[in-house]
Amino acid sequence: MSIRYWTMKPSVTTQNYVRFYWFLEGDEPYTHHSMADVCPELVFHYHGRFSEVFANGHREHSFLAGINAPSTQTRQFSIDQGFGMFGVYLYPHAIPMLFDIQTKELTNQTLDLDSFTKQYGSDLEEKIMLSKTNVERVNLMESFIVQRIHQQKETRLPVFQALQFIINAEVAPTVKALTQNYFISERQLERQFQRFTGFTPKQFIRIARFQHTMQFYGSQELRLTDVALNCGYYDQSHFINDFKQFSGLNPKEYFKGKTIATLWRDAETD
Repeated sequence: MSIRYWTMKPSVTTQNYVRFYWFLEGDEPYTHHSMADVCPELVFHYHGRFSEVFANGHREHSFLAGINAPSTQTRQFSIDQGFGMFGVYLYPHAIPMLFDIQTKELTNQTLDLDSFTKQYGSDLEEKIMLSKTNVERVNLMESFIVQRIHQQKETRLPVFQALQFIINAEVAPTVKALTQNYFISERQLERQFQRFTGFTPKQFIRIARFQHTMQFYGSQELRLTDVALNCGYYDQSHFINDFKQFSGLNPKEYFKGKTIATLWRDAETD
């Protein structure tokens, strides 16, 4: 199967909202397995249209342009032809800051762009879809995000730094450490996490830690015990339980590349 995947970094202006831009293209039918994630992403299907495949085998057309909100769940999407996708991988707080809606209102949902952006969704979708190059798509998103940043009324809060720290940390911090490091009470932390992520601090840390294990894919010499310890799990059993819950997969099979969930990770890169 011929699949191409690559990423682009955001500008300095947008880097506190966008983790990175990504592209996934293929010439053949493909099934994508999505997992639990603390970060939302905007997705535009500029070639082809995926269908969500439910547990009972039922299929339903996915959006052409929309958002995959932060989620505790797994999903499968399939397409029977070649395809092209553009994604904007965001930090959780980007949702309320850019779209004036609390993240918790979207948790575990996949929504059409027009349904939560109202006035400007269809215009943005049309411009992205009609773009002739991927660089043009990124430039359009950069302009859109910068415009939204300038319109926001709220200043950056300490919790935003805490979210970014958790996502990028080698080992997940404790809730107590977060309250001490960012001079915020546990009650305030809980309230702000619910608003900006849709999760409690403990839920957010668990899912972020699970996501962090993905960096070890392709390191064939590592044992599951090594992955668990490197990411701050108490033991291998704890890691396996979390991995199965948030991915729906056996970690041993996943890290050996024996599941459909790693097809895009094994793809050619530009």
